[in-house]
This record gives sequence, C-alpha cells and structure tokens, in this order.
Amino acid sequence: MRIRLDERMLVQAYRAGIFPMAETRDAGTLSWYDPDPRGILPLDAFHLPRRLFRTVRSGVFRVTADTAFDRVIAECAASAAGREESWINGTIAALFGSLHRRPVDGGRAHSVECWIESPAAPPVLAGGLYGLQIGSAFFGESMFSRARDASKVALVHLVARLRLSGVTLLDTQFLTEHLSQFGAVEVSRADYRTALAAALARHAQFQADPSPPVLADSIAQLAARSRP
Repeated sequence: MRIRLDERMLVQAYRAGIFPMAETRDAGTLSWYDPDPRGILPLDAFHLPRRLFRTVRSGVFRVTADTAFDRVIAECAASAAGREESWINGTIAALFGSLHRRPVDGGRAHSVECWIESPAAPPVLAGGLYGLQIGSAFFGESMFSRARDASKVALVHLVARLRLSGVTLLDTQFLTEHLSQFGAVEVSRADYRTALAAALARHAQFQADPSPPVLADSIAQLAARSRP
C-alpha cells in the first residue's frame, strides 16, 4: 500500500535527520537520504570573501526573504546550464510550498530572493534559495542563480538572518566545492544527530525583514570574522 506523504510526515522526517529527493523532476516517487558524513555550514565560521562582501554592499541586488517562495522553488527545479535535471519534483515543490504558507509542527519553509531592478522594467528574480526551519535548525535545500553572484549573495543574507534569528545549525545535507568556500564541512552522522537534537530543542524566530541597519551590521560581522 502506497502511503501519501504529507507536510507533517515531512517535518517528522527532517526531525529524524532524513530528507527526500526525487530521481528527476518528473519522477512520481521519492527516495530518502541519511548521509554519513553530513554537510553543515557552521554559522560561527562562515567565510565571506572580500570581493563578495563588496558585491553585497554595492546594492546590485535588492534582497528580500519570503516574498516569492513559489517562484524560487520553481527556479531551483528548472533546467540551467550544467544542471539539466533536478531532484525537485512536483511532490516536493507542493509540500514545501504548503509548509511556507501553513507551518506544521514547528516546521516552516523560507526563501531568500535576489532582484535586479531598473526604472524602465519590472524587477527580475536573479537568484535565490529556500529551506526548512524547525526549532533552531535550518535545512538548506537548493539555490539558483541567473546572474553572477546572485545565489552567493542570497546565501550571505540567509546566514546573516539566521544568526539574527537564533538559528544554531545550518544543514547543507552534502558538502560541495561551492559550499566549502564559505566554510562548510562534513561531520559524522553521530555528531550531526547530536547537533540536530540540540537545535530542535531550541526556539528560533526567522528574521525575514530585519531593520536595514541591523541586517547590515550582521553582514559586516560576517566580513569581520572572515578577515585573516
């Protein structure tokens, strides 16, 4: 008998340290993953390169959070150069969209968006990312970029917001070369489970729209911590 996955079951899976992925965007089934080792990005050891810090401060992108969740997840699932296929199928997109609009058991999905604006045209969604927060754990799911550095700027803004929110664990699931440049590391399954349990026991309130001076200070602190 096939059991229909719902939002509550999905949140409980993340609480247990497992997460779903589809083989392709058109797949009708999901597989469950529990990597060992596990990728995490320590929030107190985030590395913000100087060039990227200058890009963040330049204002080339207007950055928002939780304003275009469905568009972000659709872009993450879309084909792109070097990434023709996706593990985000319709079931995952629907479940996370629902968790963004209607939190379940303390789990809510969030997005960060980077926009390019011009006086003569509507804003263009140039990059972004999304993930799931439960307690003080944030499970990063996917990111996309349609302009240089857009997804990187979104990641910087995510980390700045998570630090303001009281989040203690940023789970990246796997370690990639892209994430390692920001300080992501691998930990054993046992160590991950210990960190996850501690994070789930704490409360954090996602700061989607902190005041500009507070957000700027949080980003500046990331840059200061990254200096040799």
